[in-house]
Order: sequence, then C-alpha cells, then structure tokens
Amino acid sequence: MTYCVGIKLNAGLVFLSDSRTNAGVDHISTFRKMIVYEQPGDRVMVLLSSGNLSISQSVREILQIEELRETREDGTQGEPITIWNAKSMFDAARVLGSAVRHVYDRDAEALKHAGLDFNVSFIFGGQVKGEGMRLFLVYAAGNFIEATTETPYFQVGESKYGKPVLDRVLTPETPLDEAAKCALVSMDSTMKSNLSVGLPLDLVVYEANKLETDRVICIDADNPYYRMMHNSWGQKLREVFDSIEDPVWDDSATEHPLRMPATRHSPLRKISTPDEKLI
Repeated sequence: MTYCVGIKLNAGLVFLSDSRTNAGVDHISTFRKMIVYEQPGDRVMVLLSSGNLSISQSVREILQIEELRETREDGTQGEPITIWNAKSMFDAARVLGSAVRHVYDRDAEALKHAGLDFNVSFIFGGQVKGEGMRLFLVYAAGNFIEATTETPYFQVGESKYGKPVLDRVLTPETPLDEAAKCALVSMDSTMKSNLSVGLPLDLVVYEANKLETDRVICIDADNPYYRMMHNSWGQKLREVFDSIEDPVWDDSATEHPLRMPATRHSPLRKISTPDEKLI
C-alpha cells in the first residue's frame, strides 16, 4: 500500500511519501512514489502517487511529454500546454489529468478484463513563476480539487492513521519545519498501525517563492532524526496518556466526574426479558 501527504502553508509546501508496495505479506517491494520536476527560477512541481503501481508509473512517464491542445475562438490550434510551459499550476494539473485519462483510455479495458479497477490518485503541488503556490488532489478520472485555507493538506493511501495529528497541529500559519515534523509524526503513526506502509521515506520541503529547493532527503531506519522522533513520540504520548486522570466510578471526590447525567440523553437501557421492546 501507500501513504503520502502534501501540505500547503503560507511559508511553503511539504511533501512526504513512503516507498512500500506489496501484493501480499510475502511479496514486499520498494518503489518511490514521489517525483520532483524543477526548472530553477521558473517552476517547481512535486508529484506523489498512490494506487496501482503500473498505472501510476505510466502516468508519470507520460506526464513528462503530455500535451494539452486547445482550440482558440477563431478555430485555430493554440500552443500545446505541457508541465514545462504551463503558465499556472492549474494548467499543469489539467495536463496531469489528461495524462491520467490517456492511460485510462489505453489500459482500463484490459484491467477490467483481468478483474482489476483503474485505481490511482495523485497529490500534485508546486509553484510556477508569476503565481502563488498551489496544491491539488487528482482522482482516477483525471479531475481534481485544490487545497484551501480550511483544508491545507491532502493525503492518499492509508490516510486514517496519520490524520489526527495533522488535524490537531496544522494551520496555514504553521512554520515549515514544524509542518515537516508533523508530517513525519503522521507517517510514523501510520507505519506503527499498518505494515503495508514502510521505510524509506522521501521528504521534500519547498520555501515559498524560491522556485527551487535543496530540501530533498531520503529517510531510512538509520536516520538519526527519524529515530529520535520515533522514540520521543511514543514516549511523550505515553507520558501524556498517563498524566490524564483515570475515570472514577464510585462516589470518590473528583474534579472531573464521569458518572453524570447526560444533558440531552438518558443512559443506555438494559434488556432483561424476551418480551421487552428495543424502542
């Protein structure tokens, strides 16, 4: 399986992906799920993929040469739009959507006959010179949605385990380094609960308006920061848990009683005979 997360902040963008793919517990492989497209001073784009590996690899290959052709009002053909000449990240996302549909038209029917769904999704973000940073979630149909102030991050793959810490920590004002730490904690929580997500990790941090990045790193089990974060998170989480008062069920004095009447609801009713009705 997969876990990938992309985060859009006022200060920049953070991308993190694992590299595990598997077709069963005895067939585990490592494939990178992130790719960076960069023309320093002009554009930086980062693509993260989830789903069927053959589909995502085909889309990544086609994306580098995919052309989106549009007809002008006078009926003539405009200049083909590619990820290399797109004037906006929105247009670049449209090119990605076209690449996804290109692969669908080629492979979807054969996959269907083999009993497989056309299962793929992407996180695509970056910045093109002349506009602000943007972040998109692209679906298997080639359509997409864009991150907003209210929803500053996207996840693909095994998202449920790492979501709580993102929801509690991230705001548009979160500093880049803090967001990178949050993404790593999110990934660590996912790997703790799901064996189909695993090391090594790819991490990219992009500072707003730089139009290039040197914060690109591969993290394996020997990475000292990751080991420290992994151990500290588990330890601190246990310390916080232990610091919370246990529920009190008798009449002992406490500032936080558990057995109190609910404001709008009555306690659960017990059924003691076959003749009693549930409602």
